Amino acid sequence: AVISTQSTGSSGINAEYGGPGSGKGTQCELLVKKYGLAHFSSGDLLRAEVASGSPRGQSLSATMAEGKLVSMDVVIELLKEAVDKSYAEHPDKIILLDGFPREIEQATKFEDKICPATYVLSFDCSNDTMTERLLSRAKTSGRVDDNIETIKKRLVTFETATAPVLEHYKKAGRLVNVSAETDKDTIFANTCKGLGL
Repeated sequence: AVISTQSTGSSGINAEYGGPGSGKGTQCELLVKKYGLAHFSSGDLLRAEVASGSPRGQSLSATMAEGKLVSMDVVIELLKEAVDKSYAEHPDKIILLDGFPREIEQATKFEDKICPATYVLSFDCSNDTMTERLLSRAKTSGRVDDNIETIKKRLVTFETATAPVLEHYKKAGRLVNVSAETDKDTIFANTCKGLGL
């Protein structure tokens, strides 16, 4: 999603969604490289906080070691700190959020505590295409979740969790759908066009 915190709309936050294998990560890298966007992923922020050794990081480490989910409030707090710091240092820089918010409640809390989304990018890709890409990646990735059974579960989880969020932003007129069935350069051109870049 792109979230604009300024009345001019000259900067904003974009949230992007896409199922596993949709190419979302690749597109995110391309947007950051070409336009110098600030990029935040909740997972990266959590890992960085743990690595910092701060009291909050130690608490997060203990929670994650027990296999528990980190509270939504903590994730939003970390995102707010990152967004606030980015805007303080570069007020005109667009911010890209990778895969967040994932649920309606997260979307509502995020917008209440940080700012409303200007755009939400959805990389639309069939399950067959995503599965094919992930199985191809499995040949070299070494990732334990790149196997057919886990892929099927990940696709169901993605669809179940994010469908209501995407519908929420569609009704609000802020959803930008991009077909992710083609090659990365075509997808990137359509992404830039959809965002008006």
